[in-house]
Amino acid sequence: MPDPRGIEVNSSLVIPDSELEVRVSRSSGAGGQHVNKTASRVELVWSIEHSSVLSEEQRSMLRDRLASRLSTEGAIRVVSSETRSQHRNREIAEARLADLIRKALTPRKKRKPTRRPRSADEARLASKKLHSRKKRERKGDPD
Repeated sequence: MPDPRGIEVNSSLVIPDSELEVRVSRSSGAGGQHVNKTASRVELVWSIEHSSVLSEEQRSMLRDRLASRLSTEGAIRVVSSETRSQHRNREIAEARLADLIRKALTPRKKRKPTRRPRSADEARLASKKLHSRKKRERKGDPD
C-alpha cells in the first residue's frame, strides 16, 4: 500500500504525491489481448529543480550524482512495465525512485590511501636481482 503522504526515501525525506507526475500508457510484451487494451505501464517524473522538500545541498548532490539521468528541466524519470497490473507497476516505480534518490544522497566514504608493505618492495627487488644475475651468467660475465 503506497504511503498517503508520498514516497518515503528515508526517515527525513518524503517526496509528496503532489510533486510527482504519473503517466500511464500501454505496455509492450507478454499479456495477449490484455496488453492491447489496458494502460499498465507507469512512468513517474519528479522534478528535482522544483521540489520543495529538498535542501539546496541535497539538490546539488542529486544534480551531480544523477546528472546522466536528469532531463534538461532537471527532472528524473522512472518507468515500470514489469507486471500486468498498473497498481503494482506504480509501486515498483515508486520503490525504484526512492532507492535511486536514497543511494544518490548517501555520503561517499573518503578513500584512505594505502601503502605497499615493505616485504612486497623487498620481494620485488630480490626478484629483480635474481633476474639480473641470471642474465649476467648467460653472458658469461664473471661478476
